[in-house]
Amino acid sequence: MKKRYQDPLIADYSSFLRLELSLSENTIRSYCSDMMLLLSFIENNEKNEGAAKLDEVTTDTLNDFISSRMKTGITKRSQARLISSLKSFYGFLEESGQCKTNPAEKLDPPKILQYLPVVLSVKEVLAVIDSVDRSSYEGERNKTILEVLYSCGLRVSEVVNLKISDLFLQERFVRVMGKGSKERLVPLGDPAADALALYLSIRGRMPLKRGCEDVVFLNRRGGKLSRQMIFLIVKNQAEIAGITKEISPHTFRHSFATHLVENGADLRVVQQMLGHESILTTEIYTHVDSEKWREGILRCHPRR
Repeated sequence: MKKRYQDPLIADYSSFLRLELSLSENTIRSYCSDMMLLLSFIENNEKNEGAAKLDEVTTDTLNDFISSRMKTGITKRSQARLISSLKSFYGFLEESGQCKTNPAEKLDPPKILQYLPVVLSVKEVLAVIDSVDRSSYEGERNKTILEVLYSCGLRVSEVVNLKISDLFLQERFVRVMGKGSKERLVPLGDPAADALALYLSIRGRMPLKRGCEDVVFLNRRGGKLSRQMIFLIVKNQAEIAGITKEISPHTFRHSFATHLVENGADLRVVQQMLGHESILTTEIYTHVDSEKWREGILRCHPRR
């Protein structure tokens, strides 16, 4: 759902992100929420002496704002994302002639150690999937969600928005609408295809809300399943399976990509399947594989 912003500059910015950059609604909401926090900060900051307009702030004000956010305990990664939001917003204002200078231009993002995502082994993935009690509609649905997460490497938002008309079970493909409304085709493995076929045969007997006729995954009331519910499903099944790692639906995406790379899949192919804009984003999975290799070597070394 598109959110409306009262501040005209933020409203213009959200339209720019949506129409010009074709970003997802989640990303737009995240960027604009940062600007709403900034607006609240300058409105309540005595140093501004009444000048509470986004197009009148200085670099010092932005640094004060970032410092205030850091005091709330945000991570360096969140700080870097905040600075990215500020640079994007003020770059837009400068290019559109809505501010004379760009106060975010000289902001320096923090140095961040390379993040290596949590990954499940194949054995752990299967343990989570096999932990599902399939004696109910919810059980078959939950197992199918886990199969699709691992088989296709989808984002949780892509799973909740998956449509029946996007499934090509005989051809073993799924059509996915990813970030920025970019469409891609992802191969579907036999276990996931079989699970989908069985689930859809049961789904037809469940209640159905108007407007959800083409939605794949439904809640017990017949409405579209929420992102939060899928997070709960994954966490619950991981706990039942005895997985002690801190995981989320995205862990299945990380595991999907890592296992492909470990088994020799071409990085460009993995990039396309994940829907990554840049191959640099996909390259992190080569580092996960390298880290595993390094740990194996050190474990065998007499002077580790």
